[in-house]
Amino acid sequence: MNYVTERREEEKERRREEILDAAELVFSEKGFDAATMDQVARKARVSRALVYVYFKDKTALHLAICLRGLKILRELFQSARETHLTGREQIRAIGQAYMQFSEQYPTHFAAMSRFEAASHEIVQGDPCCAAMEMIQAGQKVHEETVLALAKGMADKTLRNDLGNLMQISITLWGFTHGTIQLAQTKSNFMATLGITKESFMSQAVELVMQSLINRTGGGKK
Repeated sequence: MNYVTERREEEKERRREEILDAAELVFSEKGFDAATMDQVARKARVSRALVYVYFKDKTALHLAICLRGLKILRELFQSARETHLTGREQIRAIGQAYMQFSEQYPTHFAAMSRFEAASHEIVQGDPCCAAMEMIQAGQKVHEETVLALAKGMADKTLRNDLGNLMQISITLWGFTHGTIQLAQTKSNFMATLGITKESFMSQAVELVMQSLINRTGGGKK
């Protein structure tokens, strides 16, 4: 690739990222359903036609934001895994990282939740491109959890009879994701019962850990 071509590709990638930045702001401010491609173009200070050059429709923008979110989430999970010694500590840290992600990156979390709610329809409409890339990126996130589970089984801080670790990872994701959504939508109700969102989510992590730890060896803590 010559210098001119390289610069052109860099410029295209920069413009794409700027449009995606604008889309995140618009989706955050307006909500996905109310947001329009015109609003994204105005926020990015580009023409509507140029937005369509990079993203064929609002669904393509949605999936691109999901991919950003999954990249961030994988990095958070990897950091949680690499900064803790035992598998038990890694799994607890991964659960906490997911909850922190939902707080620090609410637009990404909302986009990913929307994808999960309608993933079949999206994949059917885009069977070989961004939707499949989204599924593959999600698998890479789960692989971080699988590594932590395998570590815990090896160092005897987690049970040795967990079985299919990818299935366990997906189960853990479902439990944690549901907990986060409950914390977001029912926080006012829980507050009337004296339950804070933070204590609710923290207890959820600990309940999961109680089902995973090895009580005969290194998992007594």
